[in-house]
Amino acid sequence: MTHPTPYTPPAIWQWDKESGGQFANINRPIAGATHDKELPVGRHPLQLYSLGTPNGVKVTVMLEELLALGHSGAEYDAWLIRINEGAQFGSGFVGVNPNSKIPALLDRSDAANPVRVFESGAILMYLAEKFGSAFLPASGAARAECLSWLFWQMGSAPFLGGGFGHFYAYAPEKYEYPINRYAMEVKRQLDVLNQRLADNEFLIGSEYTVADIAIWPWYGLMVKGQAYEAGEFLQVHEYTHVVRWADQIAQRPGVQRGRKVNRVNGDPANQLRERHEASDFDTKTQDKLDAAAGSSPAQ
Repeated sequence: MTHPTPYTPPAIWQWDKESGGQFANINRPIAGATHDKELPVGRHPLQLYSLGTPNGVKVTVMLEELLALGHSGAEYDAWLIRINEGAQFGSGFVGVNPNSKIPALLDRSDAANPVRVFESGAILMYLAEKFGSAFLPASGAARAECLSWLFWQMGSAPFLGGGFGHFYAYAPEKYEYPINRYAMEVKRQLDVLNQRLADNEFLIGSEYTVADIAIWPWYGLMVKGQAYEAGEFLQVHEYTHVVRWADQIAQRPGVQRGRKVNRVNGDPANQLRERHEASDFDTKTQDKLDAAAGSSPAQ
């Protein structure tokens, strides 16, 4: 095979604005807002600013699961943040998340003192505790186990998304070393999950928790062939216990609804680009909006 020319790092790194491949227009080495843009605010106390990526799906699934449990206070407005267009660098969004990443949550239950929460794992914990330790054991060994798996996901996903996913699917050139390096780590992570789920229905045992909610959009969708189209490459069918767990969670109504919210690709019937009422699932998925407008389905 042909090997790329070895790269020798310069003494001082410089930002090449033309590099970066598919996401060059939104990748930059500096923080802060690039433009003034206020965030919209709906009528519910919980305002979510997000996109239907795995990290975004975690939070919409959590909110829909809370509603399914009967927590009416979990009603929310979900606003679409198009990260490919740089919407996360608007001043309003940066005010909620200075790291300019989705998802970001603003809890306006006390309108005079709104609470901002960013980082998907922190949002899951905040919501669980806000609603009486829902999907999060209150104490003891079960809570420790749950938090361990939650933080495992937060620490592991960058290897899957920013590592394997980037070099396998999105990098402008494909090189053997980074793809092999991250493929090896992703398969190790899948084996960690597979061994755990061999003897447990869910990550901490028989109880469905925020750990499952956090991990499913990343690894569950991967083994179901819905991430990076890398299932054959990684032989994900071999992780039979992960596949069983992924299928089981996919059948939950809250998961099915949550996955539709802020989604902008795939089947238009599964895209609810913004969500403001529970009835939006029946009237405002993209296929229904297209039909009402008399246009062809969105691509």
